[in-house]
Amino acid sequence: MHVLVIGSGAREHALLLALRRDPGVDGVSVAPGNAGTAAIADQYDVDVTSADEVVALARRVGADLVVIGPEVPLVLGVADAVRAAGIACFGPTRDAARIEGSKAFAKDVMSAAGVRTATSEIVDNPAHLDAALDRFGPPAGEQAWVVKDDGLAAGKGVVVTGDRDLARAHAASLLEAGHPVLLESFLDGPEVSLFCLVDGDTVVPLLPAQDSKRVGDGDTGPNTGGMGAYTPLPWLPAEMTTRIVDEIVTPVAAELVRRGSAFSGLLYAGLAITSRGPAVVEFNCRFGDPETQAVLALLDSPLGALLRAAATGELAAAPAPRWRDGAAVTVVVAAENYPGRPRVGDVITGADADGVLHAGTARRDDGALVSSGGRVLSVVGTGADLAAARASAYAIIDSIRLPGSHFRTDIGLAAADGEISL
Repeated sequence: MHVLVIGSGAREHALLLALRRDPGVDGVSVAPGNAGTAAIADQYDVDVTSADEVVALARRVGADLVVIGPEVPLVLGVADAVRAAGIACFGPTRDAARIEGSKAFAKDVMSAAGVRTATSEIVDNPAHLDAALDRFGPPAGEQAWVVKDDGLAAGKGVVVTGDRDLARAHAASLLEAGHPVLLESFLDGPEVSLFCLVDGDTVVPLLPAQDSKRVGDGDTGPNTGGMGAYTPLPWLPAEMTTRIVDEIVTPVAAELVRRGSAFSGLLYAGLAITSRGPAVVEFNCRFGDPETQAVLALLDSPLGALLRAAATGELAAAPAPRWRDGAAVTVVVAAENYPGRPRVGDVITGADADGVLHAGTARRDDGALVSSGGRVLSVVGTGADLAAARASAYAIIDSIRLPGSHFRTDIGLAAADGEISL
């Protein structure tokens, strides 16, 4: 089986490495990829938002399976075009991808499915903003306003703050840009990312993970696309994964089937484990970054076979995923000024070690490896437990040099120290 992976981040680098471990995969290609993926896959420069270009490339390389990593091509319907060309595709249709592309659609699906989530309100008129903020202000027991861009925002369209002026400014800037605003009540409890392979109403969970969205240690500073993640979660009882599947993911998958928008691909449930049980913070329609890098590091099953089964309607008959013992930690090395406009073009050294996955990297004409984006590298450490995996990841980072770069030093630390509980 030849697999074409669409995307250019560390998530796609992790997917390619896992696919290459699958004895049933005899070739991998990637588009557009990055400097790291170029060393392990045939690489092609195409516009991943163009259905015509992706289909043409899939035919050119003889792809038996196309795996679409980023959300934008999925929301634009690229997976629909690949399937229409007679090629198996791992990734939902345009209609099903609205579960991420429109938070209002996701809320409507959850309401119909009876799934627990934050109360919410859409604001699309600036004249209604102040009254809505007053309705969602932090009452006794709550901690913050939650203000979200209703559309795609690469993980950076959310502000959670106890400062009304800051909440209002973020909402006003979104409205000024023509984006509807979603106001939500705050959900208490630790967050969990649960990836599920979904094929219609068949749901197969992967390992739960936890990511760190804020840029600074101790969850300080603005939200990012993710600064690190770890798996498994020593504080999360195994039965909670079953509960999340039964109470949240399966009802949502069934509701999408009922609406004629059956989901096929990876359904990512971002959750808060509240005092009342699991509640949905958000849904994504694809593998999450940086959780994927940690989760796939522990996968012991052939990834290509699992993805193809989901893509071809055969997931119910596929063997359950197997996992290696131990833990995995991903730490993101980011460029100077990220999550603002990042500085690019800086030379990177030490990024050829095992466990280093590339995201915002490129090759200069002289062959030097340079930064080309905000999240430059994902460093993955594994070990017998979370403490060992953390030590492995940070030891690798010690050998990397990138001027002005920054990373969090506390990924997985609270869990390793036993400071997270339900």
